[in-house]
Amino acid sequence: MNLTVVAMTALFYLAVTFFLAYKGYRATRTAEDYMLAGRTINPYMMALSYGATFISSSAIIGFGGAAAMFGMGVVLTNFMNILLGFFIGFMVLGVRVRAMGQRLGSTTFPELLGKRFNSRFIQAFVGLIIVLFMPLYTSAVLIGGSRYIEATFQINYELALILFTGLVAFYVITGGMRGVIYTDVFQAVLIFVGLVIMVVYTYGILGGPFEAHRKLAVLPSEIEEQFEQARQELDALAPSDLDEANFTGWFLDTAGKVASATSMSESERQQFFEAHPDIAGMAALMQKYPALASKLVTLRTGQAGFRGWTHLPQKGSMFFYVLITSLILGMSVGMLAQPQLAVRFMTVKDSRALNRSALFGALFFSVMFGVLATGALTNVWFSMPEHGGRIAAASVSAGNIDLIIPTYINRALPHWFGIVFMLTLLAAVMSTLSSQFHLMGTSLGRDFLERGVLNLSNPRHTVLLARAGIALSVVITLLLAYMLPGSIVAVATASFAGLCAASFLPLYVGGMYWQRMTRAGAIASLCVGFCVSVFWFGFVQMSGGRNPAVLSFFLLNRPTIIEGPFLGIHWKWVEALIVALPASTLTAIVVSLMTRPESVEHQEKCFGVSGIVNHKEDSSEIYS
Repeated sequence: MNLTVVAMTALFYLAVTFFLAYKGYRATRTAEDYMLAGRTINPYMMALSYGATFISSSAIIGFGGAAAMFGMGVVLTNFMNILLGFFIGFMVLGVRVRAMGQRLGSTTFPELLGKRFNSRFIQAFVGLIIVLFMPLYTSAVLIGGSRYIEATFQINYELALILFTGLVAFYVITGGMRGVIYTDVFQAVLIFVGLVIMVVYTYGILGGPFEAHRKLAVLPSEIEEQFEQARQELDALAPSDLDEANFTGWFLDTAGKVASATSMSESERQQFFEAHPDIAGMAALMQKYPALASKLVTLRTGQAGFRGWTHLPQKGSMFFYVLITSLILGMSVGMLAQPQLAVRFMTVKDSRALNRSALFGALFFSVMFGVLATGALTNVWFSMPEHGGRIAAASVSAGNIDLIIPTYINRALPHWFGIVFMLTLLAAVMSTLSSQFHLMGTSLGRDFLERGVLNLSNPRHTVLLARAGIALSVVITLLLAYMLPGSIVAVATASFAGLCAASFLPLYVGGMYWQRMTRAGAIASLCVGFCVSVFWFGFVQMSGGRNPAVLSFFLLNRPTIIEGPFLGIHWKWVEALIVALPASTLTAIVVSLMTRPESVEHQEKCFGVSGIVNHKEDSSEIYS
């Protein structure tokens, strides 16, 4: 790849991006401009910004890699995202959010909830949750983009992190929401074009859609056939008199040690093999029969429930729970309550066009079907003898699935597409990061500090504190991106989405549609959803199915406090959302029915006079 061409292309992209950010900066006159682009954005532009914000490097790299591991079942995530995120999000919630946000003068998602329920505590606490936990998601986005740059251009990973973060932080701090949305629209076009080219080219090199998926369906049986071809030599290497179960265990152990030796230096590996001739013999066989590396991966994943890339995992297995509860339900239900997406509805100038823009946004987002299919189909390409003969997870360093899509792009597609994909990924990373930095900064500055702690009202403080909040959020995100482990992108994304849904969704939906929901019910629901989620993450859920629950591991020296099945369910593999969302929803209903509703005057302020059901009870109108 010609580095001069790459550099010129990247500079042109950055020039356009900063020009649009500058236009946003010039058009920003008031605090409302900085926070919500003056509520004058075209709904179709907002739909593109909404989609570009969600299609991040975590969607392309993380979920593409997850599809390579889990198979085509991950595609169900996109069906649910389009159904819930676009049609339900836009048509059911979007119109109400825009109307109520304008009536209440809300400029952030936490402020909308706080004013709806007459509570500064809700506004401050929602803002604090975003500030504390969104950096995990944001750092996952950073990791995805930086890993691609690392794999493509051999640029230092730490340098890539700093460049991405610094560039985005600069135009978000200066341009505000206008700068974010203007650049999002440009980046959305690049994302769509780049991903369409990737999908079309992938099907082209694999013989078309039908042939590509046929090859994917028969790949497990082909791996088994190639394994049997090496069986005689494996039997000669293995200890004598092993039954089939013990032979499988020996193969997993010995081949696994060969795989782990790849992280050693050349001299260390040579000494290791000299000291362990059986492992050296296995290494020689794996060199002769590349499919043995694929067999190692499928045996390991088979123990976790894998049944092939065109089948759902075994019901009740670890893969089944992670796929259904985390990747599918965690992402799609969580998409409804992600603050950086919900706040987009308050930026538009026309509620009536939101329904039409939902279809427009869904068509844009449908390109993710191809991305997820490509992720699964990388196994077909990598398994071809001329490409190494090993499936995707066996073809990347340490089996890190976050490297699968970048490695595939670099090796399978033409060099010129490396430049196209570089722009696609830059656009995906920067569009998502800009929205997340803006949200974290406004949540910290406006919601937590200005309204929750300091109780200030001067608009000059709003922009100043928001900019300071963005700067602090950038530093936190960078530190996390250095610390998080590999193969974390999809898991971190789903976990944050689940936390948002459990904590915010009952307040969000109930606040928009249920007039009887009270301040006490909202506060109780928020606290229950948050506390149950944090407890579940800390003591029960083994993230990704394998990583121990953090607090349980450090405090109790156990991977989880619920190790075996209970009531027929393996709770350690269940996403926190599945437990926390029903708990927070039930809490909202019960507490609201047991407490006095908000005053008719306050409900009229929120819903408009025509939509109010007059309750006989009354409540105080103190915003506290």
